[in-house]
Amino acid sequence: MSEPYLLLWLEAPLQAWGHDSKFGRRDSLDFPTKSGVLGLLCCALGAAGEQVDWLRRWAERDLQITAYVPVDRQGQPLPRQPLLRDFQMVGSGYDDRDPWTSLLIPKTSEGKKAVGGGTKMTYRYYLQDMAYAAVLQGPSAELQVLAEALQSPVWDLYLGRKTCVPTEFIYQGIHADLEQALQRASELATEKSRHAVFRVLQGEHEGEVLTLNDVPLQFGEHKRYRDRRVTIQKLE
Repeated sequence: MSEPYLLLWLEAPLQAWGHDSKFGRRDSLDFPTKSGVLGLLCCALGAAGEQVDWLRRWAERDLQITAYVPVDRQGQPLPRQPLLRDFQMVGSGYDDRDPWTSLLIPKTSEGKKAVGGGTKMTYRYYLQDMAYAAVLQGPSAELQVLAEALQSPVWDLYLGRKTCVPTEFIYQGIHADLEQALQRASELATEKSRHAVFRVLQGEHEGEVLTLNDVPLQFGEHKRYRDRRVTIQKLE
């Protein structure tokens, strides 16, 4: 008998699922990453630190994503919104003579004042007006623990960054199998006037195959990840 699936509904005006961000450019993948989903669950549990053992238990578990866009009054899917780019200055406007505010100014690895005063320009990218159904397979007892945590999270839950506040309850039930989980996701999308545009399957299947470095091996200060193959299938 196959293990059940946990259904997560991820919907917000803005979402950001980074997977290859470097320095001042904080990009977003087109769909939630496995590290992002597991990180969200850690927040719900209040699980800090490296979480090596916990992450190992979920590394090979099936995770499937279905992406949804809004529809118009005739029920036709609306065009995807472009990525929103947000320009930010980090460390700007702080008095370096104040011992407290000086801590907020970026410095060199030796703790000295950086060239240019320490102010850093960053560009952050966000997905707009998207919804995703994420279905995660796992042992029934562990999914029940996650279900309770999602309904009463220890820490606030965000969809990638703190500016990405969910507009729907994330927890949408534990389902006996994949078919039932996807059926409930489809029903929820219909209720919310959304249309499925693509899905992401774990492993290699018919469609566009990508390699993502998004399976977390260790959280905390020194994060570690390994690769995962996924397939993107466009939906009519």
